[in-house]
Amino acid sequence: MGVTHQVTDVEMRQAAVHQLVNSHTLHGSESLCKLLRYLADQSLKHPGAALKEYQIATEVFGRAPDFDPHLDSLVRVQAGRLRSKLGEYYAAEGADDNIIVELPKGTYSLTFHLPAASTTHRAAAHPVQEAEPVIHVGDAHNGYWPVVVLSILLTAAIGIIAFFLLTRSVRSENPDRTPAALRLFWQQFISGRDEPWVIFSNGAFVGRPETGLRYFNSGQDSRKAILDHYTGVGEVLAVYNLDHVFSQLHRDIRVKRGSLFTLDDAENNNLIFVGSPAENLTLVDLPSTHEFIFQRPRSGARKGDLAILNLHPQPGEPKLFFANPSGTPLNDDYAIVGLVPGMNPAHWVLILAGTTTLGTQAAAEYVCRQDSLQQLLLRLSVSENGAMKPFEAVLHVKVARGVPIATELAALREVSR
Repeated sequence: MGVTHQVTDVEMRQAAVHQLVNSHTLHGSESLCKLLRYLADQSLKHPGAALKEYQIATEVFGRAPDFDPHLDSLVRVQAGRLRSKLGEYYAAEGADDNIIVELPKGTYSLTFHLPAASTTHRAAAHPVQEAEPVIHVGDAHNGYWPVVVLSILLTAAIGIIAFFLLTRSVRSENPDRTPAALRLFWQQFISGRDEPWVIFSNGAFVGRPETGLRYFNSGQDSRKAILDHYTGVGEVLAVYNLDHVFSQLHRDIRVKRGSLFTLDDAENNNLIFVGSPAENLTLVDLPSTHEFIFQRPRSGARKGDLAILNLHPQPGEPKLFFANPSGTPLNDDYAIVGLVPGMNPAHWVLILAGTTTLGTQAAAEYVCRQDSLQQLLLRLSVSENGAMKPFEAVLHVKVARGVPIATELAALREVSR
């Protein structure tokens, strides 16, 4: 008696990748094949994990540890080439494949799915649990050819019409394509009539860039010498990431620098603060976090350095979270992500703030990525109406050459509203 081998989903995906790397389309493109194999391996072994440019550059393309994605666009270029090749393959020699491999824009995580026609067939046959695709092979009798040809032409016509309709409306009329984790986390900020405000820090400086710029010191500097039109690169990239995620949610944001923000603005809007109270001074007068707060120790080896104070440390947690000391390379940073009620109970405040500008950038990236939000949501409670409940979190951020490359939860508290 023969033994039937049940083909698993993983094996089918591996076979799809194998077929791609051996295709005519990717023939001779060894660097793209290497990238495809790596992304496929990561997607299958670590589903949902987000890959960074730095990781891909060093592990796939052999770049040195000092690789800086801001200066070297290698990974973005190669990913764009691979994305184009995948589209070229499925438009021609892979048109009849049973599994489609895609590299969505804005991510380095591969997706595997069935062609539209196969999906419809499977949904009808198995409405509850998705099963392995089944390929039916049979003889075509000559008497059926006219019907077969007509069916093919009709299906093709319907497919072409659907393609053009979808490509015209997918971004503006199909919000269900937005990942569920993003919709759930940001629900409070997109359900109202008005756009949320994004308030970014712009600390008080004295001097000028050409002669020397430093933080304002109230003990020795005149307030007339303050320059408040400088902000960190992390805050800039944080606002960019927020704008990108809200565009996916089909909503706009209003951006304002902290020095121009007033308490009147806080009464009637949902607010997203980008940057710590050390620079985003408006946060000092607004509802803020209560479990984790920013503080500068007045004594000890790290006297004067900005830290995150853990007011109620749990077993294994430190009392203070410090970035690397000033004057040393920044390899570790910490950031707060806090969702708290606003001054008006009908509104919310989200705080994204690091002890340095890079921690702030990492905090914003954390709440704008599907994979990290999925991990966060698994550890948080959601109200009966599907809305987020208040919480405070500390993130540990790994940094390489001025770029956040990895972020993980260091501490998490759910708080009552």
